[in-house]
Amino acid sequence: MNGRLKTRIAAREVTIGTWMNIGHAAVAEIMADAGFDWLVIDLEHTAITIREAEELIRIVDLKGVTPLVRVSANDPVQIKRVLDAGAGGVIVPMVNSAADAAAAVRAVKYPPVGTRGVGIGRAHRYGPGFAEYESTVNESTIVVAQIEHKDAIANLGEIQGTPGIDATIIGPYDLSASVGRPGLLDDPVVVALLRRYEADSKAAGKPLGVHVVPPRIELLQEKIAAGYTFLAYSVDFLFLGEACRGDLARLRAPRGGD
Repeated sequence: MNGRLKTRIAAREVTIGTWMNIGHAAVAEIMADAGFDWLVIDLEHTAITIREAEELIRIVDLKGVTPLVRVSANDPVQIKRVLDAGAGGVIVPMVNSAADAAAAVRAVKYPPVGTRGVGIGRAHRYGPGFAEYESTVNESTIVVAQIEHKDAIANLGEIQGTPGIDATIIGPYDLSASVGRPGLLDDPVVVALLRRYEADSKAAGKPLGVHVVPPRIELLQEKIAAGYTFLAYSVDFLFLGEACRGDLARLRAPRGGD
């Protein structure tokens, strides 16, 4: 399953995932049934624990969807734990240099390619699947570098060229904050950084990735038209909140003749 997604990413086929911030099994099951190509369990900006993450990974995986985990930091210990729990790959925040990218790859890969510690967990079917997992994991696991700082844009070629990095994905809000314009995604300085990301990635033949945070399908379609292929669409709590507020606003809107 991971290998198929990895091949599609490398081929720059459009794949669409979403972000999970609510650490509940029912939410994972609903999102996995919705038809996304991959789901991200977010450990950076949520209160989801490793134990909860394991349950969410299990549900998504057993539903036939690739579970990715956005780890809290470029931390080899946390990366090892979520992979042992069965994650198909990781999204690593604040990768701002080739050294950052190489550290993420080393944390994901078993020796001699990397430095990931070897243990037995859910990913290895609690023992019987260890040999099979060990023989394929270095090739099948997905490593995504999150580009969310002006320094990452400046070093983009080196980051994307780091062996083992499968894709990059723009973190729009932190990127805007790195130039002193937090949340102002239409600011000319922020737009210029995004345009540079697009141009440099296309010139290098690398997949473009972005998190389209607002649940607005037209925004997603704009990014696909611009050449983005690895796309995260919104987040669970925004889907829920927007649906509730939108329906109630329509319900309570004045009607002609009332």
